[in-house]
Amino acid sequence: MKANLMLRFLALSTVFGLVSCSDDDDSSQGSLSGNFVVTIENVFESKEYFDNGTTGFIMPGDSESFSFDAGEGHYLSFATMLVQSNDLFYGFDEMGIPLYDENGNALTGDITAMVSLWDAGTEVNEEPGVGANQAPRQTGPDTGADENETVKRITEVNDGFAYPNVSDVIKVTLAYDGGTEFTATIENVSGSASITTPLAPGVWVVNGAEQTPLFTVDNTASEGLERIAEDGDNSILDADLTLESGLVSPFAPGAYDINNAVFVIGESATEALEALAEDGNPSGFSNIFNIPVGASGPGPIFPGESYSFEFTASEGDVLSFATMLVQSNDWFIGTNDIELFNNGIPTTGDITNRLELFDAGTEVDEYAGAGNNQPPRQNGADTGAEENATVGVEETAGAHVPLIADMVRVTITAN
Repeated sequence: MKANLMLRFLALSTVFGLVSCSDDDDSSQGSLSGNFVVTIENVFESKEYFDNGTTGFIMPGDSESFSFDAGEGHYLSFATMLVQSNDLFYGFDEMGIPLYDENGNALTGDITAMVSLWDAGTEVNEEPGVGANQAPRQTGPDTGADENETVKRITEVNDGFAYPNVSDVIKVTLAYDGGTEFTATIENVSGSASITTPLAPGVWVVNGAEQTPLFTVDNTASEGLERIAEDGDNSILDADLTLESGLVSPFAPGAYDINNAVFVIGESATEALEALAEDGNPSGFSNIFNIPVGASGPGPIFPGESYSFEFTASEGDVLSFATMLVQSNDWFIGTNDIELFNNGIPTTGDITNRLELFDAGTEVDEYAGAGNNQPPRQNGADTGAEENATVGVEETAGAHVPLIADMVRVTITAN
């Protein structure tokens, strides 16, 4: 997904390229002075997917719904076992289905036509609804003969057995709840089908384009998918997806100053702060950082990358800085009150615990990582709805937003 995000930031990099780093400051005259270096490191844990969850055991006539947030460029994938089989499961294509069309309209309605019945290729097929090694009749998990094949649509498997039409067993609908929220419903409609069957516990995942989170056609099934397809056990695949799902964000070029606050809590954001917080454009400030360490030009920093800036300060001087959390509408991480000397001793070390996540109050918030007016997905700068609020600490970021220390690490050294 990093490569996809890099493409998204080409336009932003053009903006970043119009401004250059500066080590000027407005330090006061004091009895002590020194050179300081501040390093801002992106410490987000890299993830493959955006969100995931599970579905339960669905008997004929029953249904189950799950809700999730997604933005343009996100896809939905799922898998649930046809219980009256050896290793068959229902799901979308290997990459899932796009949740928005090319015009940005959300996908809604009955999407059963996008569902296929798949053969995991891990256990030899027996007649559906009859086989002794199928879940309702087997003596224990993983009891059938190994097939040593690959994942294929059942229509491409010549096993001599007849299977019910997909729409006679399962119905999948998708509702758009507004903003970035969707609700998917899986209904078991097999009551009048040629084979009446439960649908076993499954998994779902919100992934990016060109990703195949659950399976790849003509490739061997993962252990997690094998357990779902053979035994309706979703625990392994759920654990794998949970480990690889979550919010990941770059940080954008930012600004700093000495003794002049980059932002003021409780006041309306300046135009310069608005541009920084909404679009990652710090060009309205005198002192900026915009070139990742080791890079040849301006750009955002991804997990494992960092910014660094240097300045001279005197006793009594205070550091202020801000950098945008890119997967947001107008959030930034920063501080206004880092005293650079303490009783004549220069401030050094990790200052991450002095930081806060702030809301500039200039653009209405969307779900972090999914909002279509956030830089990775917006059509241009300043496209979101105006909020007309003041700068403040962000108190309702959401449980999916990591703690500050799990997003960024800031250190300061003094010479």
